[in-house]
Amino acid sequence: MASTAPDWAPPEGGEGFATKVVAGVPAPSSVQAGGGPAASFPDVAMLGKQILAGDRTALARGITLVESRAPVHRAAADDLLQRLTPHAGGALRVGITGVPGAGKSTFIDALGMQLCAAGRQVAVLSVDPSSPVTGGSILGDKTRMERLARHPAAFIRPSPSGCELGGVARRTRETITLCEAAGFNTVLVETVGVGQSEVVVRGMVDCFLVLMIAGAGDELQGMKKGILELADVLVVNKADGDNQVRAEAARLEFSRALHYLTGSEGAWQTPVLTCSAQTAAGLPEVWAEVEKFVALARSRGEFDARRCAQDLTWLQALVEEGLREAFLTSPAVRAEQAEIIAQVSAGTLSPVAGAHQLLKKVKTGPSN
Repeated sequence: MASTAPDWAPPEGGEGFATKVVAGVPAPSSVQAGGGPAASFPDVAMLGKQILAGDRTALARGITLVESRAPVHRAAADDLLQRLTPHAGGALRVGITGVPGAGKSTFIDALGMQLCAAGRQVAVLSVDPSSPVTGGSILGDKTRMERLARHPAAFIRPSPSGCELGGVARRTRETITLCEAAGFNTVLVETVGVGQSEVVVRGMVDCFLVLMIAGAGDELQGMKKGILELADVLVVNKADGDNQVRAEAARLEFSRALHYLTGSEGAWQTPVLTCSAQTAAGLPEVWAEVEKFVALARSRGEFDARRCAQDLTWLQALVEEGLREAFLTSPAVRAEQAEIIAQVSAGTLSPVAGAHQLLKKVKTGPSN
């Protein structure tokens, strides 16, 4: 399909410039106007085969399908996951989080290029924050990974966080499964990056890497039992130029802070390293620590135990989501919800009593 560079593309960008403008394609006659997502329902069997064959376009379509909130897509998404799950699980999963401004996207771009050069197939799942007002997301992290976005051994998928907490998207686990089934042996999950609460991703990955920067007051956060307590590898980024001395000082501060969070004897001691995503200095050492951690976990049986715990966490999350959906769509609840909301708003009914009344409708049904 013909494509052209946008008018704002730099002259020196050449043919390798990542952004292209592609002409529109007329809608097939079989798609009726206003038909919505159901009008072009995917062939799940064919889609699954294409993903297993490594088709990037099919992988993107599959991820869109499992991320869809449309009820009409639910059965197809479940069918696709059933087909692909037996082919997943072979990738090394690494979660990458950090404070705002730590350079996560630039770090992933540099690290991903290094991994691709070493012969790895790298999938990057980048989660962007969603506006609590409009619900929209810019999905701009991919623009900071321009080199990696052009690499044939890499696949980058930005997703909105939506209303999910913990720095991940609603279907991050399912997306990991699809990427692994497509043949990617390394999956990097970049979280939103909001601070101490981003711990959900640790329950999805084999190694949890936390990025920090010097001079932002983050050293004090090392004293708190939170995200740093769960870090498997801690990295102080932007250790270049005049900031190199400050980065090394921050590394020492974090090392001292982590000393107070030491686990049981013989447990993994979280290493603290410095690196520069801009110059790629220190990146090989960072990945070496990731591989060292995973190798030790495998030798102790902790790797399989962690994967099993992740599956149980996934099961619990799906059950909770199903219960929430069943509650919100229950005819008995919907029949009483408006009245109870009106009473709570008017102050004639407490939120606690209102919640009990709605939950009772689910337990007893409309006839009681």
